[in-house]
Amino acid sequence: MSDMQETMKKINKFRDERNWRPFHNEKDLALSISLEASELLEIYQWKTSQQGNLEREHLKEELADVLIYSYMLADNLGFDINEIIAEKLKKNAIKYPKPIVD
Repeated sequence: MSDMQETMKKINKFRDERNWRPFHNEKDLALSISLEASELLEIYQWKTSQQGNLEREHLKEELADVLIYSYMLADNLGFDINEIIAEKLKKNAIKYPKPIVD
């Protein structure tokens, strides 16, 4: 089992032990990703990047929340996270080609 699969198993176990599955539909997970991303942004609001970066523990917590909800949404939709990232990087490489250096 890959590290990513093991992480997903832990996330689902946590969710299932609390009977939260009925609340974790695709719409609500997408909303939660956005809300948690906003909390991540708040760390930097009215600060420089350097000042925000000092809040390491808070940054880790909010980033983890975004990732957990993202993993859950991918799992609900039957998406392989490594696969969809690889596909998107290929599309981005076409859309944004490397600069040609003389």
